[in-house]
Amino acid sequence: MHEALSRLSMPSFLLVALACTLLSIAMLSDVATRTIPNPIPLGILGIGAIERIISQDVMAALLASAPVLVFGMLCWRRGWLGGGDVKLGTACAWLMSPTLVPLFVWWTAIAGGVLAGLYLLTGWFSRRTQRKPRIDHHPRSLIARIQHVELWRIRRGTPLPYGCAIATGSLLAMSSG
Repeated sequence: MHEALSRLSMPSFLLVALACTLLSIAMLSDVATRTIPNPIPLGILGIGAIERIISQDVMAALLASAPVLVFGMLCWRRGWLGGGDVKLGTACAWLMSPTLVPLFVWWTAIAGGVLAGLYLLTGWFSRRTQRKPRIDHHPRSLIARIQHVELWRIRRGTPLPYGCAIATGSLLAMSSG
């Protein structure tokens, strides 16, 4: 990652830093509310478009991001992804060189599998213990509140915060290029 960052010009470095900030906000929002506000993918798309214009590969980026959008829309129609996830994934495909988009999809799938595995194990472990753990209904720390809410969501089978997997896949793909 350090080598990839050291090759960037100052404007590119600032754009990457801004994109990382927006990806972090997307992850936090997805965990907190299971939504990704529209300005976040729009901002990421804008940053990506600027980067693609600078690197003169706009048409290649369009061709590389189109399958991400189409596949995402198919998953949305089946109820497997939320609309914010589709928008975020498509926008993230513009953040990197078009040659890295397949790697982005790969890392996103791996991160999503790890996330799903953690949620399945947590749900299984919660059911396996047969007794409900004592839950403080007013946890004081932010981490404790997040754990409390996520355990409640897992028990009810609510959707995963897949925006976290998309952001992770994007960061891993960008750091390898």
